[in-house]
Amino acid sequence: MHSQSPNGAKRAQKTTSRCLFPFLKSSADQTIARDKARSRFQRFTSYYRPHLPLFSAVVGAAVLVAAAAIALPVTTNVIILRLPELLQSQDAFGQLAGFGAILLAAFLVQILAVYFVDYKGHVMGARIEAQVRRDLFEHCQNLSFSFYDRQRTGQLMSRITNDSLWLGELFHHGPEDALIGALKLAGAMAVLIWIDPLIAAVVAAIVPFALVYALYFNGRMKHALAASKERIASVNERVEDALGGIRVVQSFGNERDELRRFDTENQLFLESRRDGYRSEAMLWSGMEGFNQFLTVVVILLGAMRVVTGELVAGNLLVLLLTLGVLTDPLRRMDNFIRLWQEGYTGFNRAMELLEEEPAIADRPGAQRVGTLKGRISFEAVSFRYEGSGQPVLRDLSLTIEPGEFVALVGPSGVGKSTLCSLVPRFYDVEQGRVTMDGRDVRDIRLADLRRNIGLVQQDVYLFGGTIWDNLLYGRPDASQADVVAAAKAANAHDFIMALPQGYETDVGQRGVKLSGGQKQRLTIARAFLKNPPVLIFDEATSALDNESERAVQQALLGLSKGRTMLVIAHRLSTVRHADRILVLTEDSIVEDGTHDTLMAADGVYARLHSVQGSI
Repeated sequence: MHSQSPNGAKRAQKTTSRCLFPFLKSSADQTIARDKARSRFQRFTSYYRPHLPLFSAVVGAAVLVAAAAIALPVTTNVIILRLPELLQSQDAFGQLAGFGAILLAAFLVQILAVYFVDYKGHVMGARIEAQVRRDLFEHCQNLSFSFYDRQRTGQLMSRITNDSLWLGELFHHGPEDALIGALKLAGAMAVLIWIDPLIAAVVAAIVPFALVYALYFNGRMKHALAASKERIASVNERVEDALGGIRVVQSFGNERDELRRFDTENQLFLESRRDGYRSEAMLWSGMEGFNQFLTVVVILLGAMRVVTGELVAGNLLVLLLTLGVLTDPLRRMDNFIRLWQEGYTGFNRAMELLEEEPAIADRPGAQRVGTLKGRISFEAVSFRYEGSGQPVLRDLSLTIEPGEFVALVGPSGVGKSTLCSLVPRFYDVEQGRVTMDGRDVRDIRLADLRRNIGLVQQDVYLFGGTIWDNLLYGRPDASQADVVAAAKAANAHDFIMALPQGYETDVGQRGVKLSGGQKQRLTIARAFLKNPPVLIFDEATSALDNESERAVQQALLGLSKGRTMLVIAHRLSTVRHADRILVLTEDSIVEDGTHDTLMAADGVYARLHSVQGSI
């Protein structure tokens, strides 16, 4: 057995204490946590800035709500104090009518103020909620492929949709409940002190216990709500997977298996909600108990002081009216805690996503460029995916001249798609550099770089909508003639016109109403319509039948004139007319030449060709 060094023992002791007592953190950890919390709270309050006029009006109306509520016990107390004088007055009913008018005016102001706060406040909260959701969606659009490699769509959807549902309520009711509650509490305590300082002191001594009780269950609710948000994200993820792959599910007859998986996630979510509801019920019932306890204390203590002659009997009514005003802030505090936990927990999850930095972004000083010529160079490039031990590319060098039609062939998993993904900077190289027209692609603005590159992938994706909408995605300002020409170039026009609604045919979610070959031809047409100087085709003809493939081959040859073409193909017939064919293996590029020269060399390419020819 080896002995442990003193320093090692101290480290072990520190680690053990942190595991047993997670609330014990180093000062550095606490500073980081405080800075992050402060930054997020500043971000939270910044969402009010565009709505300051409306926010100010809502706050003003909230002040009127609190003032009108205090007006009832104050006016009642004034009436009671003046009762002896009123009994001797010949105009008693007139004066009482005046007091009644004051109360009616206060009630009217309160009704109008409550309406304004409720309506306009909700509108403001909904606008802020929509802005947060927009910020999340916009940020997700800019995150890099490496982020989506480790994330799941259902989890992200939950953060954008479910987590933001309570934000509108929090942004509206949070300041409203806090302000009205504080004003009512201060006003009610002032009235209590005015009427009977002793009873006011007793009430003031009891209220802190309610606050401590609320804060305790606030902490329990926080953990339960955070867990429930994680669980509902898992439920969304399960639903998104199952419904997105419903054809696979039904073809394998795995409906019961999917239901069992859903039930598991759904039950975990239910349990997390149960924990939250238990804490919420304890909070609400406890606060209601405090309210009732305060009422009993005030009645008994007030009655005793009336009996001893230290309090006017009529003032006992005022005390009870004031107590009714005082208990409202406690209820608002309950509501504020619930909203804060629901809304701010979701806001923190939103901030976690917004704080995610894109791995691929414009470098400081990145240059704007117009139309590039399309000279691509890989200079001693090495690359590995995040979390992967083995590099996919090692010290690879390659130059593709403008206008060249270059094909990449070879076994799966040797880096053909990776090589093509480095050109538009879907990923950045680990070592070396990729250049376009002699410029490092990292020194070119991303938007300009990708505008010069068209990409057709093996994994075909069509958006919900019409064929016309999907084609225009390649160039939104394209004319009708340009769209039709691109469809014809991709051998898609004829099948489109054979559809009942032609270009206005709805393709369904992810293009489910079309065949695989039809979808792939539409994506090729979309790339044709973009008309960039560089085109990358990643197994773009894999789903086409032989006749369609021949038509697209002719289109590729015509389109390749004057532009750089980089084509990945397993079906070698697609690229036999390429200017250069690069053969990739685990040892990088092992062959480079035309179809005829590579066949004459009788190497890897020739063996691949003979295998395909024998199938």
